[in-house]
Amino acid sequence: MPKSEESCSTQVIDGDGAFNITGIDHFIKEVKLIECGLSYAVVSIMGPQSSGKSTLLNHLFNTNFREMDAFKGRSQTTKGIWMARCAGIEPCTLVMDLEGTDGRERGEDDTAFEKQSALFALAVSDIVLINMWCHDIGREQAANKPLLKTVFQVMMRLFSPRKTTLMFVIRDKTRTPLENLEPVLREDIQKIWDSVPKPEAHKETPLSEFFNVEVVALSSYEEKEELFIEQVANLRQRFFHSIAPGGLAGDRRGVVPASGFSFSAHEIWKVIKENKDLDLPAHKVMVATVRCEEIANEKYSNFVANERWTYLEEAVQSGPVSGFGKKLNSILESSLSGYDEEAVYFDEGVRTAKRKQLEEKLLQLVQPAFQSMLGHIRSGTLDKFKDAFDKSLSGGEAFSSAARHCSTTCVAMFDEGSEDVTIEIANWDTSKVRDKLQRDIDAHIASVRAAKLSELTSSFESKLNEALSGPVEALLDGASSETWPAIRKLHQRETESAVSGLSDALSGFEMDEETKQKMLASLENFARGLVEAKAKEEAGRVLIRMKERFTMLFSHDSDSMPRVWTGKEDIRAITKTARSASLKLLSVMAAVRLEEEVDNIEKTLSAALVDATSTTTDKSITKFDPLASSTWEQVPSSKTLITPVQCKSLWRQFKTETEYSVTQAISAQEANKRNNNWLPPPWAIAALLILGFNEFMTLLRNPLYLIVIFVGYLLVKALWVQLDISGEFRHGALPGLLSLSTKFLPTIMNLIKKLAEEGQAPVTNENPTVASKSNQNGVSTSDSSSSASSGVTSSRNENEYFSASKDE
Repeated sequence: MPKSEESCSTQVIDGDGAFNITGIDHFIKEVKLIECGLSYAVVSIMGPQSSGKSTLLNHLFNTNFREMDAFKGRSQTTKGIWMARCAGIEPCTLVMDLEGTDGRERGEDDTAFEKQSALFALAVSDIVLINMWCHDIGREQAANKPLLKTVFQVMMRLFSPRKTTLMFVIRDKTRTPLENLEPVLREDIQKIWDSVPKPEAHKETPLSEFFNVEVVALSSYEEKEELFIEQVANLRQRFFHSIAPGGLAGDRRGVVPASGFSFSAHEIWKVIKENKDLDLPAHKVMVATVRCEEIANEKYSNFVANERWTYLEEAVQSGPVSGFGKKLNSILESSLSGYDEEAVYFDEGVRTAKRKQLEEKLLQLVQPAFQSMLGHIRSGTLDKFKDAFDKSLSGGEAFSSAARHCSTTCVAMFDEGSEDVTIEIANWDTSKVRDKLQRDIDAHIASVRAAKLSELTSSFESKLNEALSGPVEALLDGASSETWPAIRKLHQRETESAVSGLSDALSGFEMDEETKQKMLASLENFARGLVEAKAKEEAGRVLIRMKERFTMLFSHDSDSMPRVWTGKEDIRAITKTARSASLKLLSVMAAVRLEEEVDNIEKTLSAALVDATSTTTDKSITKFDPLASSTWEQVPSSKTLITPVQCKSLWRQFKTETEYSVTQAISAQEANKRNNNWLPPPWAIAALLILGFNEFMTLLRNPLYLIVIFVGYLLVKALWVQLDISGEFRHGALPGLLSLSTKFLPTIMNLIKKLAEEGQAPVTNENPTVASKSNQNGVSTSDSSSSASSGVTSSRNENEYFSASKDE
């Protein structure tokens, strides 16, 4: 092979197995390998003849290995083993191009060189490229399985462990994703490793101790040249710095210095040439393997392209397909029977194994469609269950009965549908999908059940809230000795009614007794909590309620009329009664009493707050304060709404805020008494009668004085009413005198004016008689009195309005 300036190459081993010592030494000097020390890598490639190994190396490493001329037919191009240096890759990388395996030029009987060259490549190289066609994956010979098995065994026996990278290069990659091809290769390599007999020293040694397995795929060079070149360029990048930690070369424990490379390679080839144990499977088995693999691949390709299968695959993506199982079984049977007819004369073991592989590939292909069909059946069955279940519940059927009937019917429907899509050769288990359907049905039933139970509970809680909130609030507002007994009776009646209704409603769910009792107990607790919450709410407003009750009883009489403080009322008694009623309200609100338990809260409050003022106040006697505590006797803290200390504080605040009303009442009563005491004392009246007897007799003897006195009385009365003297002196003597001094003169002038207007009024009698004339004086007097009275009344009303406005 010619040399070039960019890439120097030489033949290491010729076609007869002779090692070219002179050539390799000259090559090492020319590429200056000795200067590299340990910084070099060796890459080799192996694979079937005419598989494009040399072409790949030339594009990958810019070498100039001889390539096959496709126009001259397929024949052996590379003989023996050739070596070249990669151009433009650091560190220094040597590439070995091995003679293709399974070539017709050597024949069946001379395969020892193939085994020896492969073993040599594995022993010398850091990276071994195994070139193989994509459609050959799984073939025994094409994929170099027997060759690798022998190489593994001999390598372990001949050499110390050295970690080599095996890179499988898949050529002419098809649409099958690399993710699906790579696991198959790795699994086959692991199986080969496990099947190789190992010496005692390496029986437990894993494959990873000797090899790193890499898998890459390249497109067709002839059909997609540009894509092939692009992919090769990307792959080339991986060989840069390949011997660095984590690089492609992997473990470098067994590497020899560059100066000893020629001697080391020569010794390795000598040992390999002297080994006579290497052997490959018989040619008959190999041919059967290759041919059965080709037939299986052909039937698989025909199945993939089958129009009936393509239609089924596309149709099942959008929905269920009628007769899916029957149609698919027919297509599968046709493909397998065709394989049996063509492979009937080949080795039975190989034929059966390849048929099984074909079945597995076909089932792997159709399984997604099968699963999609089962999914459609499951989802359709679930939708039918939901509709049937809703209709049963809407029709009044009991919940558990409806769930049980609809579930059984729909699962049976799924079983019938899954039988129609069964694949005969697969024997796939549909129980997982069936279990998934059952779980979905159970989940839907549980969801509806929870919603129904929540709806029932909310309904009865709403009824309890409506039945208890308002009445309890009203009962607490009118707190008395019968408040809590009435609340207990109301709570018991409404709770029993609600619990009974819920119990009847739960009978259709067929739940266990424990769960049912928990729900009923929860409803009872809700009712109790409702009453307690309302009591706590009212307890928070107890001070306002106490003041309202005090004001109602103190400021209104027994007929609920506003009380007028005339001076005859017993303010002390009224105050005590109103405060006792307020204290009663405080005692009622101090604790929750839903159980018929006796407590002494009212007595304690009365003794500490009301009766304490009537007891001895001797400061030398120290008494225990019953309210100096945070709990009530015989009352647990959970039922306490207002603690004794809080009651004492509230009572103190209550007395402070109501004291003003009592003071105002006392002031009003005293003012009323002062206003009503304008008459002289009885002894003065008696003295006037005794001492004025002569004057009284004089008046009786002269009636004119009586008339003058009467007229004077009327004038004084009119002035009294007009000036509202009693009202003016209600606020004291000095303010009254000042007010009267400003109103006296206008009032006199007003009376004179009205009398003058009355005197000028015309007489309306048309036929006056003597009797009427004789009585005219009396009539005039009467009219004057009426006018005066009218004026007095009018003036009084004005003064009352003025007084009311002034008070406001």
